[in-house]
This record gives sequence, structure tokens and C-alpha cells, in this order.
Amino acid sequence: MNPVDQWLVTNAKYFPTEQVQHIRQRLEALPEQQLPMLYSISFQDPTMMLIISLFGGSLGIDRFMLGQVGLGIGKLLTCGGCGIWSIVDWFLIMDATRQSNAQKLFAVIG
Repeated sequence: MNPVDQWLVTNAKYFPTEQVQHIRQRLEALPEQQLPMLYSISFQDPTMMLIISLFGGSLGIDRFMLGQVGLGIGKLLTCGGCGIWSIVDWFLIMDATRQSNAQKLFAVIG
């Protein structure tokens, strides 16, 4: 198994399923000396973000952790949109986390 496949086996759960093949292609195009930097990138776990959203979503903690400060402030000031926004986010936060992780990876690998 090559290093790209090993990395993907470990980290594929952090990315949208439809982007994994594109990520594989981008990683295989990287020079071999840049592959070790992939292990230094930390990604948010979508399941952990769901748990955080369940318990602290009305305070916007989940959105702050994703770097979405504006949405976090909006949720904080409206108490999660009177609870409705928080409930909607329970269904959206895992995909938002995976998208955020993909953006972070693409920013690093170029």
C-alpha cells in the first residue's frame, strides 16, 4: 500500500465521500517530499462536532470551532435561532465539518 492510500484509509472519514477520489488524485500528484506534511494537519472529527452541536449548538460553539465566526455569533445572539437553528444544525454540522476539513487540506496542498 502506498503512502497516499495509507493516509486516506486513516483520514477519509474527515472528508465528503464525493471528494475522496479527487483528494486521492491531488495527493498522488504531490511530490514525495511533501507527503510527510500531511500528517501534521489536524482535522475536526465530524462525529465529535455533532456531539458538540447537540450540547453547545445553541451557543454557536460548533460554528466557532469550524471558523465560521459570523454564524457562531448569530447563533449565540439568537440562542440558536430560538432552538430551531440548533436543531437544523444537528443535521448539517457533520457535512459542514467535512467540507471545512477538505478546504483546509486543499489550502495546504495547493
